[in-house]
Amino acid sequence: MSLVTLEDVTKSVLLPDDSRLEILRGISLSVGAGDHVSIVGRSGSGKSTLLNILGMLDAPTSGTVAFNDVPVHRMGAGRLDRLRGANVGFVFQQFNLLAGRTALDNVMMPLGHAKGRLFWNRREIATEMLERVGLGHRIGQVADRLSGGEQQRVAIARALVRKPMLILADEPTGALDIDTGASVMSLLDEVATETDAALVTITHDLHVAARARRHYRLDAGRLEPVDLGRAFEASTLAVPGPVSDEEMTA
Repeated sequence: MSLVTLEDVTKSVLLPDDSRLEILRGISLSVGAGDHVSIVGRSGSGKSTLLNILGMLDAPTSGTVAFNDVPVHRMGAGRLDRLRGANVGFVFQQFNLLAGRTALDNVMMPLGHAKGRLFWNRREIATEMLERVGLGHRIGQVADRLSGGEQQRVAIARALVRKPMLILADEPTGALDIDTGASVMSLLDEVATETDAALVTITHDLHVAARARRHYRLDAGRLEPVDLGRAFEASTLAVPGPVSDEEMTA
């Protein structure tokens, strides 16, 4: 059974001159439990829009989105909020941490509306997750005073702390050095495997994308399978790192 399914999804916005900007065009994608999918594409190709629709933060202009075979458009706002909060973990490109709050406070936040053990043991669970991303010594530091890489790891710990069914990561290694990025991706893989969660990663880095089992490219609003072997052959990089738009679409 599919965990999240998109069928013929489009997304467009009305511009000031009354013309329409087509962001996504007829996208169909099915992601099941335990899946690891990567999506590559040029800047501005609509990757983040697609991720927001997968995570039920945004609604398509047309087409359907279903979670566990239940169409999302049939859910009321409250039910949708509860479903997303309990089952979807987001790693945002811009971190979206709570300013003025500690790393521990930020990671504890998703557990504030949990039930049972997750709620009562939220401090211990959040502390353990911060230790897993290498920030056990920084749990009391205010998020604003952490480095970009440390903030990214806090954001990842926050996304994973409830062990969600669906993990959506937007450029999860963008602010990290190569070694830290590799360990963070290993952690994402590890937690997803532990809980049989689906992991969808948006990235410019072919080495990050290659960790997935299925690979797609988003171009001109359309999602197509991509052969990463060809992309690697076109790349002149000798070490892991980001790849140019030309190499990615080779």
